[in-house]
Amino acid sequence: DDDEEEEEEEEEEETVEEKPSEPEVEAPKEEEEEDWENEADEGEEQKAEPEAAEPEEEKTESKDDTKAVEEPNDDKDDWDADSGDDWDADSDVDDRFADLEIQKVENDDEEEDMVEKEKKKEQEELRKIGLARQKREKEEAEKLAKFLAEQKAMEAEEQLKMQKREEGRRKREEQEKANLAARSRDNLRCPISVIMGHVDTGKTKLLDKIRKTNVQGGEAGGITQQIGATYFEQKTLISQTTRLNQTENFDITIPGMLVIDTPGHESFTNLRSRGSSLCDVAILVVDLMHGLEQQTIESLNMLRKRGTPFVVALNKVDRCYDWKVCPDAPIREALEQQPEGTISEFRSRSENAKLQLAEQGVNSNIYWEMGDDDWENSDFVPLVPTSAVSGEGVQDVLLLLCQMAQRKIWRQLMWHANLQCTVLEVKQIDGLGMTVDVLVVNGYLRENDRAVFCTLDGPIVAEIRGLLTPPPSREMRIKSEYIHHKEVKGALGVKVIGNGLEKVMAGTPVLTIQENDEEEDIKAEVMSDLTNLKDKLSVDKLGVMVQASTLGALEALLQFLREETNPPIPVSAVGIGAIHKRDVTKISIMNEKGKSEYATILAFDVAISPEARTHAQEMGVRIFTAEIIYHLFDQFTRFMDNLREQRRQEAAAIAVFPSIIKILPQHIFNQKDPIIVGAEVVEGILKVGTPLCVPQLGGLHIGKVTSIESNGKEQETARKGSSVAVRIVNETNPTITYGRQFDSTHCLYSTLSRQSIDALKENFKDKLENEDWRLVVKLKKVYNII
Repeated sequence: DDDEEEEEEEEEEETVEEKPSEPEVEAPKEEEEEDWENEADEGEEQKAEPEAAEPEEEKTESKDDTKAVEEPNDDKDDWDADSGDDWDADSDVDDRFADLEIQKVENDDEEEDMVEKEKKKEQEELRKIGLARQKREKEEAEKLAKFLAEQKAMEAEEQLKMQKREEGRRKREEQEKANLAARSRDNLRCPISVIMGHVDTGKTKLLDKIRKTNVQGGEAGGITQQIGATYFEQKTLISQTTRLNQTENFDITIPGMLVIDTPGHESFTNLRSRGSSLCDVAILVVDLMHGLEQQTIESLNMLRKRGTPFVVALNKVDRCYDWKVCPDAPIREALEQQPEGTISEFRSRSENAKLQLAEQGVNSNIYWEMGDDDWENSDFVPLVPTSAVSGEGVQDVLLLLCQMAQRKIWRQLMWHANLQCTVLEVKQIDGLGMTVDVLVVNGYLRENDRAVFCTLDGPIVAEIRGLLTPPPSREMRIKSEYIHHKEVKGALGVKVIGNGLEKVMAGTPVLTIQENDEEEDIKAEVMSDLTNLKDKLSVDKLGVMVQASTLGALEALLQFLREETNPPIPVSAVGIGAIHKRDVTKISIMNEKGKSEYATILAFDVAISPEARTHAQEMGVRIFTAEIIYHLFDQFTRFMDNLREQRRQEAAAIAVFPSIIKILPQHIFNQKDPIIVGAEVVEGILKVGTPLCVPQLGGLHIGKVTSIESNGKEQETARKGSSVAVRIVNETNPTITYGRQFDSTHCLYSTLSRQSIDALKENFKDKLENEDWRLVVKLKKVYNII
């Protein structure tokens, strides 16, 4: 029994021991897992949920209680100690979390305050912006309203002006019609005549002979450079034609004659057209020795185009062999004194002149041989043999002009009160300041009139302070005492003195503002012709500078440089008057633009200040001066040719002319350095110095052409289709041999590059024809040149 009891007790003890063994094994494991998880998430859980530690603590305590029941007293003491320590640590964590929460609340409050402040500040700024916008919108609305009101007022004012202008125009046109209706054949004005013709045909000498002065002696090269106007009184005309009139019995009724001496050189086309448009009758001077020349034909076409009646003066009749001089005699009297041989030569030369005129579509005849039918036929032109040196035939010309004026064009010579006045020149006169030479065709011009002139800056109104004319039968360009007038009647050349006339444009109309005239209407009428002149005075960005003495000369020079020259010479700046330092500085900019050839001043009949000359040398500016227009052109052309030649020589080493040559296998003279072969130029131009290669063999360099021979004579070039002997030298590879590296099956090409093509374009453009340029394009593809 005792044994059984002991066994039972042992079993019970084992059972008791087994029961607590489960929590003893598992409890530490659970604690370790939870401690590991707590350590891993401690930071986040402490911040996010501080209360989460309390259930863990309770769980740990319950487990420790279970353990304490089963364990001996020693373990209980340990538990007490441990639990005490754990409690203290947890309480510290709680305190820390509490502090964090308080701090967080305080921070949140501060942030809320800041946000409120920001919102208030933003609202205040928006309020201010809104007020500023309102103010601005209000101001803009006021401005717009003001602008619209002003615009409306301006439109109304403009409309009123237009109405006034139209009213003024209507009144003026009515007055003009009334004036035209009041014309009478008994009241004729002076006919305006013009002398035209080629260079050196004797135009000015002929006029000199009429007026018995010697203007030409004071002119450079004997060519008239400015428009002049000479008034011949009626008594002058009668006295000049007395001898002739003894046979003609013609009654001169015109009050006089006004002659415009138009420059004869072709460069002055614009002055001539101005002269042609102003003139009623014309004298076309033809050199009997040379017949019709370039400018004579131009003048002829211009006169026919404008329907101006004219007389042909066959000048230099005294040059006929063995001519006996009969000073100032009528031409028929002079011819009667000549020997048979002289008469025969005169007849031959005059017939030749008639033939040349007929080629131009002009019917003509010696004037005394013309029948009544010829005179009535407006297409028939009278020929008058003259001598400007000895004066034969001059009276005939004068009388013929008077007859034409009175018989053919008397309707357009009937004077009327409508002012027709045109500016001829603008000139600086010592003691008078800037003056304007005008031609009054019809109407009156009076002192103290308010005259409207045309300028590039718009119309100007100037009071006429003085009207001057040269003495009768004296030319306006000759410096002599002027006659002052209170009033002048057309047709007359007169010099106008006034203020602010510096910018007046030549060739523009002049009108006066009368009591019933509308100023704006007169201004608009005066400015209507300016557009044509503006085109002539426009300048280029790159080009030379042109300086002339007068506006008329400047216009003529510009037209000559742009239309008569080939190629045209570009003009970048223009000026009137003496050349100063500032002009040199202005054109020196061409050197900076890389166009040194255009750093040039073409000075026509103007003075050059010493400072300007010195400054020009420092700045590398050339100044060409001349008193005759085509001499100036010759100087510049010569300079440009020399410069072009110099540049060509410099570019010759770079520029390669395009060519393709084919070797003739039957003409191989030397196979190896130097290679001498017969060749045919298939395309382009072969020049000495051209590098040759074979593109088929990867651009194999054969050598440079050192000489070209044709029929035993050396030449610089060979063009397409020619067969020549060519000597080729290869300095870099003297071993290259015909028949080894290349042969007659390979064509030889010029070796082109981008630089060589650019050099060709810049310096040799005129040396290449269109097919040569097409070859350049073809070779660009061969060598892959962009």
